[in-house]
Amino acid sequence: MTDSPRSAGRRLAARRRNLELVLLLAAVVVCLAGYVTANEALNHTLPKGLLLYGTGLSALAVALHMAIRRFAPYADPLILPLAAFLTGFGLVLLNRLDQSYALFHAAKGDYQKLPSAPNQVMWTVIASAVAAGLIIVVKHHRIFQRYVYLIMTGALILLAAPAFFPSSAEDFGAKRWIKLPGVSLEPDEFVKVAITVFFAGYLMASRDALALTGRRFWGMNLPRGRNVGPVLAIWVVSLLVLIFERDLGTSLIFFGVFVVMLYVATERTSWVVLGLLMAVGGAAVVGDMEPHVHGRVEAWLHPLDIYLPHHNPALISDQPAQALFSFGTGHLVGTGLGQGRPYLIGFAGRSDFIFTTIGEELGLAGVTAFLLVYTLFVQRGLRTAIALTDPFGKLLATGLSAAVALQVFVVVGGVTGLIPLTGKALPFLAAGGSSLLANWLLTAVLIKLSDAAGRAELEPEPEAAPVPPVQPTLAVPGSPASAAL
Repeated sequence: MTDSPRSAGRRLAARRRNLELVLLLAAVVVCLAGYVTANEALNHTLPKGLLLYGTGLSALAVALHMAIRRFAPYADPLILPLAAFLTGFGLVLLNRLDQSYALFHAAKGDYQKLPSAPNQVMWTVIASAVAAGLIIVVKHHRIFQRYVYLIMTGALILLAAPAFFPSSAEDFGAKRWIKLPGVSLEPDEFVKVAITVFFAGYLMASRDALALTGRRFWGMNLPRGRNVGPVLAIWVVSLLVLIFERDLGTSLIFFGVFVVMLYVATERTSWVVLGLLMAVGGAAVVGDMEPHVHGRVEAWLHPLDIYLPHHNPALISDQPAQALFSFGTGHLVGTGLGQGRPYLIGFAGRSDFIFTTIGEELGLAGVTAFLLVYTLFVQRGLRTAIALTDPFGKLLATGLSAAVALQVFVVVGGVTGLIPLTGKALPFLAAGGSSLLANWLLTAVLIKLSDAAGRAELEPEPEAAPVPPVQPTLAVPGSPASAAL
């Protein structure tokens, strides 16, 4: 007896969830192994909180898995394990750095000796609970489509808010934080999710007009002038963020996500070329005018000049040079967890420089492995976009995946010297409650999108019964039909 398509789809969905559980447990085991290895190297003993860390991480992972098994049974089985692995290993690296900072910065009396791992653990629990709540409450991703303009309004308010909230974090560069009693928020992390939802709704409604071409120039079909307006508006907003908040990373991600989604919606290469020219031109002008951004460009171009007796006054940090030394020390397989000196970069535990810890202690092999994990996470998001049948879902999955890819690029590119430093947090790995919460919200939305894609793939709607063709009636002489004729 052959199973119905619906029964076969449910059986395949159950296999996905079983695979997800196995991968989650494997991720927890790898994180625990890293926790033990780092503490053995630092203290020559097993960590005291091993049982608590292992139990807590496993409980969070299983709780999220159960929420997905019940409320998103057709979701992609790799998205949750990848996010859980990156989050868990981020806690391992932060705990490892906390111990070194407490030892080597104790005499200085600065805030570096204050641990960051406990705060990250708290935010991990909060982020997991919020992600599970979104998976449970949101029945379908199209609910976001109803509120795109409301979401955009809230996103713009959040984006502009740090410019009006002076804080001590401003002393270290970009004005990205809102300082409140007992907590510091980085609203641009949430803006990247909210604004992607708006882009998906806007481009779905306007893609036909945006796809129309105007003049042909240098072999490219350029868009019509009347349709360039929205792109110019987004470009101006991204420049305003760069000028007033001195935040190069958010500006690049903000405009980059829009250009990627615009290309996916219209399939016009001219939009990509136009977007790249506008992004590079705007960043070059602002980088020359804004001292903070200019200083980061100088540090990117001449990282080792900081050690010269009479160097350019714009060079105010030795972090780019220290990052290069750290990567060079790692060689192919690294010094081993807990056996390097990543603490020499003063902000490695609290910034994008946490990636240098991977480069030094896990080497090129570790750097490649983590980049592959991020690549696989983005690939699952893009695979979801391909499998979805509705345009809004396709654009939303594409935009969220592009946001993660661009953020990883600007962070890793900055610390490796490929591009100027941006100060953004490496998704899931770096310390920061706002970043962790926003990225887990992004993950939850991707899970709901992949659930819709999997449901359409594994549990197709039953086909409607074919309508029999209408047979023509022959008019027989003397019959009522012939009389009507």
